[in-house]
Amino acid sequence: QVQLVESGGGLVHTGESLRLSCAASGTSFSINVMGWYRQAPGKRRELVAAVTRRGMTNYAGSVKGRFTISRDNARNTVYLQMNSLELEDTAVYYCYGGPGWDIDSPDYRGQGTQVTVSS
Repeated sequence: QVQLVESGGGLVHTGESLRLSCAASGTSFSINVMGWYRQAPGKRRELVAAVTRRGMTNYAGSVKGRFTISRDNARNTVYLQMNSLELEDTAVYYCYGGPGWDIDSPDYRGQGTQVTVSS
């Protein structure tokens, strides 16, 4: 059974940085797309960033230039470097994996990690 285990969330102030990590276990194959989506109370689920096995990336417009996604295929691990964090980045961040960009019904999903940005 494939499991995605996240780490790296926390409480920071505006302008600071955090790095999220997500490792997939229980699989011998490389998941095609791995990435992150977030959900804040009362808001819709939003794709933050995702990357294919070959390195193609997809970012939400609100995080372009501030967040960077990277991936280690050998370890089935994906990272999200978040810089210049803003209040609006506060949400639960979920790691996900699947064949495409879809975040509504991904094949795999982590338990979520809270990111809170305060002023």
